[in-house]
Amino acid sequence: MKITQLTVYPVKSLQGIDVTQSEIHAHGLAWDRRWMLVDSHQRFVTQRQLPALATVSVALTPDSLVLSHPAVEPISISLEEPQGNLRLVSVWGDHCKALPESEVVSEWLEAALGEQAKGISLVRFATTFTRAVEEDFLAGGEAHTYFSDGYPFLITTTGSLDALNQALVETGHTPVPMNRFRPNIVVECDDAWEEDRWATLAAEGYQLTLRKPCQRCKITTVDQRTGTIPTQAEPLKTLLALNTQPHLKGAHFGQNATLAAGDGSVIRVGDVVSATPREA
Repeated sequence: MKITQLTVYPVKSLQGIDVTQSEIHAHGLAWDRRWMLVDSHQRFVTQRQLPALATVSVALTPDSLVLSHPAVEPISISLEEPQGNLRLVSVWGDHCKALPESEVVSEWLEAALGEQAKGISLVRFATTFTRAVEEDFLAGGEAHTYFSDGYPFLITTTGSLDALNQALVETGHTPVPMNRFRPNIVVECDDAWEEDRWATLAAEGYQLTLRKPCQRCKITTVDQRTGTIPTQAEPLKTLLALNTQPHLKGAHFGQNATLAAGDGSVIRVGDVVSATPREA
């Protein structure tokens, strides 16, 4: 098996950046989920509330984070940490320390997305703070992450997407691309749902431990190019019918993972990876 895609999402719920390689760290791929949008109550804002966030593209230069949208000129945000007081922001049940970016970014977001973005601001994870991953699936270990939903890595496979798309077509629906699931690491694997049976995934220089099936939400229904929802409830409805995790509630696709070894190593598209199976 080999890695066929690596994607970094510098700003939670904005477009990702496909890369050919990345440093891999305990908290995730380099720059992944380093920023997040929050409302006036400092609560995280995603495509769940605002699907149009999918229309904001993201780039990284050696010194800037660059946001782009067809309605406005791009805006550059220095990679140097902003000066100012720390904020306490919330993502799911966690409270994290963050640094606010300039109000100019908030004005840009409102200009790009309209009234629906009013009151939204951009914050940067304060790396002096550690956000722990839930302990329930760590088998006594420890892990941390930035502004991801809960785990530093999401791994999916081509075989599972093929199986899902076959089921969609059979029920008269349109196939979906992998970006609906916003993975960090995509593995070429012919066997559908094989990742659900892996305990670890390793290549030369690093090893990942697969911790928990990823329960999917309505972001999977959002077209990641247009910010629209072409078909209500799909592919969630089809995933539910496939019932790939019969012992769990909800629709699942992919596996949440943590880094077991190789902090600071480089992960590359084309890396040959090997998996160890879970104990029965």
